[in-house]
Amino acid sequence: MRSPPEPEAKVGGDDEFRRATRDVQPLRAPRRQRLAPAPAAPVPVQTRRDERAALAESLAGPRSIDDAIDSGEELAFLRDGLSRQVLRKLRRGQWVVQDELDLHGMNRVQAAHAVGEFLRRCRARHFRCVRIVHGKGLGSRNREPVLKGKLRKWLALRDEVLAFCQAPATQGGGGALLLLLKSS
Repeated sequence: MRSPPEPEAKVGGDDEFRRATRDVQPLRAPRRQRLAPAPAAPVPVQTRRDERAALAESLAGPRSIDDAIDSGEELAFLRDGLSRQVLRKLRRGQWVVQDELDLHGMNRVQAAHAVGEFLRRCRARHFRCVRIVHGKGLGSRNREPVLKGKLRKWLALRDEVLAFCQAPATQGGGGALLLLLKSS
């Protein structure tokens, strides 16, 4: 039996490549680290829902002053049996303000006493339209108007008060009320 023939040496091939690259030094591995791509920013789903809801509410919100009163956004009161025209005229300044009480710096107890005395004096002098300045609450503990809410309750319980509403911006705006009192 014959042994298999020996492979012939390749001309060129691997030997030539090895001879040509024997003095070559391998490159050092780069010291850089590959960073993972930054994750996508989270989508503020709830914020977008809130913004959409606020936009929808503003578009469908109160269109007239009567709608604002009905929604409870504005501090207003009208005694049963009176026309809404009375409140509109009061809000538009068609009544002349005859006296004013400023509650700035008073606590609840002092304010309640001052409002009672003020209304008695106004009735005695036959005043029909008066203004009570309660302030916007910027000096209170939580920067919320404490006396504004109290006045809503106190004034609605008083028989001499026919109507009240937030004063126009020129007369105190959200920090004051215009009151319409019974004639004697």
